Amino acid sequence: MTIPKEVKSVIEGLKKAGFEAYAVGGCVRDFLRGQEPKDWDVTTNAKPEEIQKVFPESFYENKFLTVTAKTVSKKENLKEVEITTYRTETGYSDKRHPDEVKYAKTLEEDLKRRDFTVNAMALGLGSGQAYKLIDLFEGQKDLENKTIRTVGNPDERFSEDALRMMRAIRFFSTLGFAIEKNTLEAIKKNAKLITAVSEERIRDEFLKIIMSERAYEGMEILRESGILKFIMPELLESYQIGQNKHHIYDCWEHALLSLKYAVKKDFSQEVRLASLFHDIGKPRTKRGDGLDSTFYNHEIVGAKMTEKLMERLKFPKKTIENVVRLVRYHLFYYNAGEVTDSSVRRLVKNVGPENMEDLLKVRQADRIGSGVPKAEPYKLRHLKYVVDKVSQDPISAKMLKINGNEIMKMLDIKPGPKVGQILDVLLEKVLQDPKNNKKEFLEKEAKKLGAISDEQLKKIATEAKKEKEGVEVKRDEMTKQKYWVT
Repeated sequence: MTIPKEVKSVIEGLKKAGFEAYAVGGCVRDFLRGQEPKDWDVTTNAKPEEIQKVFPESFYENKFLTVTAKTVSKKENLKEVEITTYRTETGYSDKRHPDEVKYAKTLEEDLKRRDFTVNAMALGLGSGQAYKLIDLFEGQKDLENKTIRTVGNPDERFSEDALRMMRAIRFFSTLGFAIEKNTLEAIKKNAKLITAVSEERIRDEFLKIIMSERAYEGMEILRESGILKFIMPELLESYQIGQNKHHIYDCWEHALLSLKYAVKKDFSQEVRLASLFHDIGKPRTKRGDGLDSTFYNHEIVGAKMTEKLMERLKFPKKTIENVVRLVRYHLFYYNAGEVTDSSVRRLVKNVGPENMEDLLKVRQADRIGSGVPKAEPYKLRHLKYVVDKVSQDPISAKMLKINGNEIMKMLDIKPGPKVGQILDVLLEKVLQDPKNNKKEFLEKEAKKLGAISDEQLKKIATEAKKEKEGVEVKRDEMTKQKYWVT
């Protein structure tokens, strides 16, 4: 890989003006791993006002000495490059932000304040296509060994910014790196400091963990480190809570295995959250012990717990509503031949047609998390078929652009079989050609039908009903084939 020309241009511009300049931080880490960085950051000994003189097309509107320079790049991640003056930070009374930010004189001073060694390397420009790596804390070695280790004393780094503890676990999950022993011990020791961090930042790091390929392992580290106790104590209640004869894992392991399946199938964020939280209410509803223990109404209790948890972490309202709904109805009962179409309609109404696919995915994750071999057995496929069937537009007179009252008024007739017969014939005409479902056409046809004898109308209506039933059977067969049911 080579440093993008847009970044080189920024570094060269600063150097020509007599300043030092280096690419720095996470972009260097990703660059050395052979992965394209999401964005590029540059550090320099130039002060913000000096940077702006070099790059007139820039803006500076923060207290952390960062100027954003605009480029002419067509790539979204290179249209802007952030340039930050060498700085030191002192005092972290809120365990998150420095009380004071000062200019630093050297690159070394700037790198010393960073979180992890793999994020504390800098790239300078060499000759031609070459680059010069500045690695003062053995970050490259840790990168090769896939190790997350703090720069300097881990207690000090986490005391400065408590969110770094969750960032370490996030890197463990997203990069597949191990957390160095002393760094992990410091997280355990300082776990309580996470309470000083805003709920929004905790939520964002948590989501990155569960959206990673190692979400299962990430959740385990959150628990083992003690962080989970302070950010999601409700979920921790599941740890070592035994279940009944329907499960071979305890509540915690079941939740994590459900999440693991959701990750394997690349399910959405909402499905992953619901898979993790779906049984969160079990510890509070457990009655008895051993194989015959019960968890009555755990889905109702769990939905309320999930709602409070997600509200506390400032999740968007729509996300909360969807996840809570999935938790509330994840325990739906369905056996082919036992459950009626009307009960499935109620389920679809409660969950929302747009959420039914997600609900079935949560059920699949729940099944695999319980230790069963198949995520989608016959009865789940059969349920999909029924859901599809009851969700389709009904083949009935209700779909017509004219109703019985309008026909009675137009033909000056009273309620009776004749009205229904006319509607049956009109429906058959619309089924033959949906373009016929226009009020003007239907009124014209209704007048014709109103003018014929009752006997003749009855005969035409009977034939129309047979045609309608044929359409229903054909569509039902196609829906059955779609879900491989008989």
